[in-house]
Amino acid sequence: MNDIMAIAMAGLAGYLLGGIPVGLIVGRIAGVGDLREYGSGKTGFTNALRAMGKKWAVMVVAGDVLKGVLAVAVARLLFDGAPAAALAGSAAVFGHVFPVFAGFRGGRGVSTAFGAFLMVSPVVALVIFSVSLVVLFTFRYASLMSVTGVAAALVAVAVLATGGWLNLAYLALFAVPVTALVELSHLENIRRLLAGTEPKLGQGGGRRAAGAS
Repeated sequence: MNDIMAIAMAGLAGYLLGGIPVGLIVGRIAGVGDLREYGSGKTGFTNALRAMGKKWAVMVVAGDVLKGVLAVAVARLLFDGAPAAALAGSAAVFGHVFPVFAGFRGGRGVSTAFGAFLMVSPVVALVIFSVSLVVLFTFRYASLMSVTGVAAALVAVAVLATGGWLNLAYLALFAVPVTALVELSHLENIRRLLAGTEPKLGQGGGRRAAGAS
């Protein structure tokens, strides 16, 4: 198998793994139906916490993180080289945000991105975790935690890659596109943060109005 084919197959595998709608599956099991009918309309941890509570939200975040871990791990196992693993991680996050198994309406990709960053570099994952905890406990905004945590990860990967401790493919094919995707998926949250109308962690979990975007 040539390098281009291996990278393409790794990307496809990552996308399909990322597209598994963990939040929707857990929502059905928890008895709330389609999680996207509540709160933010997303399938990730924050909306699961609002709509279903801590126990179910932990299941959602664990499954979403695992998708990112498996995408990079499987790519490394089956396809040799950093580019394949990097693209698989990016594709998993893309699959979570735009899941083929759930009408291309998923979450914002943060937990899956964390799982992929963890496999790429535990040091980077520690940076994300540390920055995220400080921001969350200081401000109580999950969205602010997400955008700052992923931005910090990009800086950490850039430092490691340019310093020769991490393959540059993880910067170009993974950290840059994943950070861009996560930040773009939070544009509405960023606008609400600036306007002072963003709900804090655990708030805003009611059922959405019919036709809400």
